[in-house]
Amino acid sequence: RFIAKPCAINLGIQDSGPHRAQPNAILEKVFTSITKSPDGKRLEGLSKQLDWDVRKIQRWFRHRRNQDKPTTLTKFCESMWRFTFYLSIFFYGIRFLWTAPWFWDTRQCWYNYPFQPLTSRLYYYYILELAFYWSLMFSQFTDIKRKDFLIMFVHHLATIGLITFSYMNNMVRVGTLVLCLHDASDFLLEAAKLANYAKYQRLCDAFFMLFGVVFIVTRLGIYPFWILNTTLFESWELIGPYPSWWLFNGLLITLQILHIVWSYLIIRTAYKALMRGKVSKDDRSDVESSSEEEDVTSNSTKGVFSTSSNGSNRINGHVASGQWTEE
Repeated sequence: RFIAKPCAINLGIQDSGPHRAQPNAILEKVFTSITKSPDGKRLEGLSKQLDWDVRKIQRWFRHRRNQDKPTTLTKFCESMWRFTFYLSIFFYGIRFLWTAPWFWDTRQCWYNYPFQPLTSRLYYYYILELAFYWSLMFSQFTDIKRKDFLIMFVHHLATIGLITFSYMNNMVRVGTLVLCLHDASDFLLEAAKLANYAKYQRLCDAFFMLFGVVFIVTRLGIYPFWILNTTLFESWELIGPYPSWWLFNGLLITLQILHIVWSYLIIRTAYKALMRGKVSKDDRSDVESSSEEEDVTSNSTKGVFSTSSNGSNRINGHVASGQWTEE
C-alpha cells in the first residue's frame, strides 16, 4: 500500500480493470446463479430470449468473468510483496548458511543427530518460512482458482509437511539447505512479473530466462545430487534407517517430481519463445482474451503459459513471461 502502489503509479501502471460488461439483469442472473460459462445450448436459448447473437452473449460472459479479476496494479503490488520476501529470505538464508559447517559438508547434517542445538537464527529462519507457506496455502482458496490448483496444493502441503516434520524431528540442518535452494529462483520469477506489468518486455524476458536457468540448475541438478544424496544415502550410512526416514524422503521425492513437471513447462515455454520471438501463453490462464473472437477460437490458440489472477505465478507457482508472467 505504501511502497508498491506508489512504485506502480510512477511506472505508469493504472488502477483500471478490464472492460466491464454492459448491465443486463437476465445474463447477470444466469452468471451468478447458474453458470459463468454457459454451454452451446444455453447460449442459443439466451440468444432467442434477448434477441442477441451468440457471439455477443459470449463476449458478455467473457467480459463479466474478467471484470472480477484483479487489476494490473493489484497484481504488481502482490508480486512486489513476494519479490521482497523471497529476496530477503534468500539472502538471510545465504548469510546464515555461509558460516554453517553443513553448508559445505552435508554429512555434518547427521553427525551427533538428533542432539544438535537449535540456534535463534535457525529458529527464526524456519518460522518465517513456515508462516509464509501457510499464508500461500490459505490464500490459494481465496484467490481465483487456477488450472494448476492441484499441483500447487500438493506443493504447499509437501512444503509445510517437510518444514514441520523436519523441525519436530530436529532435522533442521538439512531443512535449511532445502529452503535456501528453493528460494534461489523464486525472486527472479517475481522480478520478471514486475517487469512485465511495467511493460519492460525485454527485461521481463531476460529475468524469465535467468529464472529458468537457475530453476533447472537448482531443482534438477543441485537438489537431487546434493540434497537427496544426503537424505537418502549419507543419512542411511551415518545414522541408519530411522523410523521416519521413509516419510521424510517420500516428501522430498514428491518435491522432486514437481520440479521435473515444472522444469518441463519452463523449457517448453522458453522453446516456444525462441521459435516465435516472444513467450507464449499459459494453459493455466484465468484471465481471458479481450478480443472479439469467440471463446472457442481464443482457447484453441493458447500456448503453454499465460496470465493469472493475482500476479503470484508459481511455478512455485512457476510459469512465465510476456503474457506468461501475469500467470
